[in-house]
Amino acid sequence: MYGEKKTGLRRIVNAAGYSWSGLKAAWRTEAAFRQEVLLVVILLPLALVLGGNGVERALLVSACLVVVVVELLNSAIEAVVDRVGTEHHPLAGAAKDMGSAAVLVSLVMVMLVWGLVLCG
Repeated sequence: MYGEKKTGLRRIVNAAGYSWSGLKAAWRTEAAFRQEVLLVVILLPLALVLGGNGVERALLVSACLVVVVVELLNSAIEAVVDRVGTEHHPLAGAAKDMGSAAVLVSLVMVMLVWGLVLCG
């Protein structure tokens, strides 16, 4: 029946499928996402080698993954704003700018965490 909520394992399987679709869409349409995934692919092994203990490795890895999460959210914001309309509106511009700023802050966080863990 339409509108019936899925529960249990079916809900988890559906959610995983939606997530995979979102990752594929981001990879296909967002150059920034592809670049940040490449950054993670490079930094992840380095984090595991350079981290002195489990906590340091976790900090280095999680800082990198935060960038990918924030980029996905930024891309989602941009897609919704673009879907609503193409005319310029101050709120639409502000939403896109704030999403971009969030990505910048997450990249600064990577630099700070890596600098503090490896040089501190």
